[in-house]
Amino acid sequence: MSDTASNTLKIKNLSVQYVTGNETVHAVSNVNITIPAGKTVGLVGETGAGKTTTALSILNLVPEPQGRIVSGKILMEGKDVLTMTQRELRRMRGDQVAMVFQDPMTSLNPIQTVGDQIAEGIKIHRGVNEKEAMSQAEQMLEMVGIPGSRSGEYPHQFSGGMKQRVVIAIALACNPTLLIADEPTTALDVTIQAQVLKLINRLKRRTGMAMLMITHDLGIVAEVCDSVAIMYAGRIVEYGTLKEIFDNFRHPYTKGLFDSLPDIDNRQAELKPIRGMIPDPTNLPSGCAFHPRCDYARPECSQTLPEQRQFSDTHVVQCHLYNDTDKNMLDSAVTTE
Repeated sequence: MSDTASNTLKIKNLSVQYVTGNETVHAVSNVNITIPAGKTVGLVGETGAGKTTTALSILNLVPEPQGRIVSGKILMEGKDVLTMTQRELRRMRGDQVAMVFQDPMTSLNPIQTVGDQIAEGIKIHRGVNEKEAMSQAEQMLEMVGIPGSRSGEYPHQFSGGMKQRVVIAIALACNPTLLIADEPTTALDVTIQAQVLKLINRLKRRTGMAMLMITHDLGIVAEVCDSVAIMYAGRIVEYGTLKEIFDNFRHPYTKGLFDSLPDIDNRQAELKPIRGMIPDPTNLPSGCAFHPRCDYARPECSQTLPEQRQFSDTHVVQCHLYNDTDKNMLDSAVTTE
C-alpha cells in the first residue's frame, strides 16, 4: 500500500535492539506493518517474539538507554513518530494513539478514582475545565457499560472485567485514530474475555478507529482482526488477510500455531505442539530463526535468511521452502497435511 491518508499507521523496516552488558537482544528486525483507517491488524506470536516492543516503538517509548530503535520509520497518518519532538510526542500519546495494556490491575492508580483517571487525559488533550472533563469521563464509563455514577469509586471496588473496561474508557476518552491493544484479555476469565472483545468490536465500529491487536490467541484474532501478522523471533514470517492466514496459511510456524489448537470436533485428537522453545534473542540461530524447530527445514534454512515470497497483493511469507521449483510441493505439504 502507498503512504496515503487512508493508512492510519505504516511501519517500515523497523529494527529495535536492547543492549545489556556485552549482549545485544535483537528484539525486532525489519518489521513492516500497515494498518488502514478503520481496520484491525492482529500481531500474533509466542511470548518473547517482539510484539510488545513493536507496540512501544509506535509510541516511541522503547525504554532507554538499553533499548534503541536502530532503523526504520513509523508513519502515523503520514508523520514519522521517530522524528517528532517531545512536545509532539506528548500530544500524540493518548490523543492520536492510545494503548490498552494486558493487566488492568497494574494499569490503574489505586489511590485515584476511576473518574479522575479518565478525566485526566481529557483535560490534557482537550483543554476543558474540571467539570466538563468529569462529565465526559462519566459518558465514557456509560459507553463501556459502567454506570457514570460510579466515577467516584476506586479501582479496588471494581471486578477484573470492569477494571479492563475502565482502562478501555481511558484509552478511548480522546477518540484516538489508533488503538494498540496489548493482550487486553489475558488476565480475564473466558466469560469476561468474550464481553471485552464484544465491547472492543462495538466501539471500533462506532468510532471508526484503526487497531493493532497484540495477542498469542488465534481465537481472539478470528473475532476482531481484518489482517494478521505472524511474528517469530522479532520478524514477521507471514502476513495476510484473516482469510488468507486461517484458510491458506503458508509458513511452517503458522501451521505449528494452528496444529497446537485443540480440535473441538474430535476430542480424542492429540495436540501437536511445536517442538523446542523460542530461541534466546541474544543468540538467534543463523539463517531462518525457526529452522531448529521446523519439520520442513533444509540445509539453506540454517545458512541464509529467506527472502519474502508474495502470494497475493496482501499475502507474503518469509520462507526458503517457497522457491519456484518447490512451491507446489510445499503448498501441498503445509496446507493439507
